[in-house]
Amino acid sequence: MKILLILSHWRTRNTFLNKFVVTSSYPTLTLEQLVSVTPDHYEVDYVDERWQTVDVNWDGDLVGISTLTLSANHAYEIADEFRRRGKTVVLGGYHPSAVPEEAKQHADAVVIGEAEISWPRLLADYEHHELKPFYRSDPVDPAAIPSPKRLPEFRTSDGIVQATRGCPYRCKFCAVQNVEGAMFRTRPVEKVIEEIKSLQRTRFLFADSSLTINSTYTKQLFQEMAGLNVHFSCYGNIDVLNKDEELLKLAHEAGCEQWLIGFESVNQETLKFIGKKTNKVEDYAIAVKKIKGYGMTIMGLFMFGFDTDTNDVFDSTLEAVYKMDLERAGFAIVTPYPGTPLFDELEKEGRILTRDWSQYNLRNVVFQPKNMSVEELRDGRESVAKEYYSFSNCLRRGFQDENISIDRLVNRIVYDYFINRFYRI
Repeated sequence: MKILLILSHWRTRNTFLNKFVVTSSYPTLTLEQLVSVTPDHYEVDYVDERWQTVDVNWDGDLVGISTLTLSANHAYEIADEFRRRGKTVVLGGYHPSAVPEEAKQHADAVVIGEAEISWPRLLADYEHHELKPFYRSDPVDPAAIPSPKRLPEFRTSDGIVQATRGCPYRCKFCAVQNVEGAMFRTRPVEKVIEEIKSLQRTRFLFADSSLTINSTYTKQLFQEMAGLNVHFSCYGNIDVLNKDEELLKLAHEAGCEQWLIGFESVNQETLKFIGKKTNKVEDYAIAVKKIKGYGMTIMGLFMFGFDTDTNDVFDSTLEAVYKMDLERAGFAIVTPYPGTPLFDELEKEGRILTRDWSQYNLRNVVFQPKNMSVEELRDGRESVAKEYYSFSNCLRRGFQDENISIDRLVNRIVYDYFINRFYRI
């Protein structure tokens, strides 16, 4: 039997480059994990739409498509076309997991949540002509999660590692729980180390929701990584990083270059509103100084448009970012993804403005803000991004690192400037 696996991505025209570009670079091992759990007797083709295009004339039996919300409409179009051509289609990923009944209108079956157990079960049912409409499994035992099969066609997959699954924090805007759930699980350290050693590159990203949820586990992992001569970035929570300097020391020794931190807001009332009470605004600057003191940089992530936000949020955020002296920052518009408490709240209040999923890209306003207009929210976010990533600011931040080499200085300045122009982050 022949299978086609597709990682769906929607492209949009970038006015700066005057060409179509992928709208998401979210780190993912979806294809690689699916290939790794597909029994060997199946013939598998695969397409990552970030780099390839789908051939609807593909000759095979079953098509599996994974999609985020942003690319859901596009994925549905592909699914509909393959079904018109007589193929059996399965949908999965963040969006179908959040709205399985909607996805089922475009597929013969829908995989909800993690696929390591559901996918092989679905394939067996298909072979026995017993395909069910929906497949859902309990949280996968982390010891049973295989290493992804690295696909040579996609060099980016060789730069991603995942050590943990799930997130217990339940922030009302976060869609991670649609797939990974709230049960936090850790893969055996020795398996993660083997995976890192097998990479063809020495610089990679941990795609975990946060490596500070279980600091005991992370410290053990970092201790085992010391001496591997690797460089990596990872997500973490500011409250833990502020309190645990042993973790910071071990992270630096393991090769951590950058922490990606969801500050979310510089308003304590907003943090309470979204359920991220562990963040303390008064500790932000202190924590940042500690992290940088161990030779690591920070990518701070902020969102605008919560019900507690007013028009002064843009200036206050920019002021706080400058005060913290962050090397990099990402500025997004609050996006109520289906399956999240935030979406349910706004839908109940009649404030969802569109179900055109292609607009759910962290830059468009898809709901009615409470304390400002749609235009004020959109323009405010863009003005902050433009100001922070102006060429003069990129130049200033680059020269602040006294120990940086000329090559890395140039790379950092160019990267920071053009990533703003390219993605309008």
